[in-house]
Amino acid sequence: HVQLVESGGGSVQAGGSLRLSCAASGYTFTFACMGWFRQAPGKERERVAVVITGRGSTYSADSVKGRFTISQDNAKTTVYLQMNSLKPEDTAMYYCAASTSCTNGYPFRPYWGQGTQVTVS
Repeated sequence: HVQLVESGGGSVQAGGSLRLSCAASGYTFTFACMGWFRQAPGKERERVAVVITGRGSTYSADSVKGRFTISQDNAKTTVYLQMNSLKPEDTAMYYCAASTSCTNGYPFRPYWGQGTQVTVS
């Protein structure tokens, strides 16, 4: 079965950096897109950044543009999120998502990882 395993979360001071990784396994097809969502306490889950596997194009939330960068490895099985200039409002649980179908950068019925906590103080 498909597994998405995130790593790289943690606690950091404002202005610092973290790099999240999400490794996908347990499948033989190719995901159309992979990306990151986040959910802060009391808020809805929101898209942070998504990469379209075939084209390499990316979508990012306005709140993270210029600070976060999404990328994939050559095998297209691992997605990264480089987060720079972190702010307290970036504090959230970050979830990896992957789907075989994406529309306008939104994955349809994605597989989800278990989440990794990012705390910025």
